[in-house]
Amino acid sequence: MDNPYVLSHVVPTRKDYISTTDFDQVEMLDMVKLSRAIRSYIKAGGTLETLYHKNLAMIFEQKSTRTRVSFEVGMEQLGGHALNLAPGAIQLGGHETIGDTAMVVSRMCDIIMARVDRHESIIKLAAQSSVPVINGMSDYNHPTQELGDIITIFDHLPEGKPWNQVKVVFVGDCTQVCASLMMITTKMGMNFVQYGPPSKWLSDDYLQIGRANTQTYGGSVYVTDNPERIQGADFVYTDVWYGLYDKETPKEVYMREFYPKYQVNAELMALTGNPNAKFMHCLPANRNEEVTDEILDGPNSIAWDQAENRLTAQRGLLAYFGGVAEATLDKIKRQEEE
Repeated sequence: MDNPYVLSHVVPTRKDYISTTDFDQVEMLDMVKLSRAIRSYIKAGGTLETLYHKNLAMIFEQKSTRTRVSFEVGMEQLGGHALNLAPGAIQLGGHETIGDTAMVVSRMCDIIMARVDRHESIIKLAAQSSVPVINGMSDYNHPTQELGDIITIFDHLPEGKPWNQVKVVFVGDCTQVCASLMMITTKMGMNFVQYGPPSKWLSDDYLQIGRANTQTYGGSVYVTDNPERIQGADFVYTDVWYGLYDKETPKEVYMREFYPKYQVNAELMALTGNPNAKFMHCLPANRNEEVTDEILDGPNSIAWDQAENRLTAQRGLLAYFGGVAEATLDKIKRQEEE
């Protein structure tokens, strides 16, 4: 990421952003670079209109805070317009097939972002859409969260420590956020650990992706219930213990399985042996369940930077897959040279 104005791949090798497994490390670093360059420019007071008169369709099958706000604001900051197609507002998967919806919406809009109940829906949307489709989250993965997370990790790298020596520990359930964090950290050659009960470890299908990444890029991937594996962590990350995709299991069952061993509290953070270890959470949090107030609101928490970086990531993705990455960086370079 030496030259902030030059990307290795100006044109994405894939039309859609469905999974980071579709992209190599260099391409993901391009997305990081572009996102951070736009962030710096806008924070310095710059304005961008590289997506002027372009329209983003935001399809939601679920309620959303960070995903909706970040995409809507990001599109506006790039000069475009976002349409909020909330749950039940369109015919997606109902009277109209997913494929037909994709063909109609892609004739009217320039980019589609969809947050869906089932991953098959995003695959079908992308297959029939003539414009780029961005996966805003499915039951399989959360690639927009991934990009924001890796930007946050880069922002807070331990001083003097190369990123491929960083250790990231995810504490808790094998949510799609846990899987996505594993995918992106191993893509960067980092050391990833999931610390949780054996019944909630990442599946072999996910772990095969992580292990393939480590063979290509270095690093490591482990799943464990041994607290000694937390030692040396630079980042400790957690998510809720019961979420959108697990509505059949009562909360009490999760509490018995996870609490108190897997609660991120002062005692667990001390197991890192690293007083500078940072805490991350994708949010929303169930306070004093998976994480205590002391940690979430504490000086080592970067969860709020992480939330803001959802906007950082979305702007980069919109520019990258909207075909204006080079034009955006050229404008930033010209303005900063003046």
